[in-house]
Amino acid sequence: MDLNKAIRELYAEKQRLEEAIASLEGLLNAKTSAEALNLDELRRKKHRGRKSMPPDERRAVSARMKKYWAQQRATSARGASKGQS
Repeated sequence: MDLNKAIRELYAEKQRLEEAIASLEGLLNAKTSAEALNLDELRRKKHRGRKSMPPDERRAVSARMKKYWAQQRATSARGASKGQS
C-alpha cells in the first residue's frame, strides 16, 4: 500500500469528521439557544406578583378601606356597649 495514498485517505476522513463535528455543534448551539429562549418565555409566563397601581387608584382604595374600617369599628363598638348593659 502506498503511504501517500493512505495519508490522502486519512486527510479526507479527517475532513469528513470535522464537517460532521461542526454540524453537530451547530445543532447543539441552536438547541441550547432555543431552550434558553423557551426558558425565558416560561419564566415570564410563570411570573406572578402584584401589579402596580397608579397613585390615584391607590388613593381611592385607601379612602374605601378607611371608610370600611371605620364602619367595622363602629359596629364592634355598638356590639360591645350593648353587651355591657
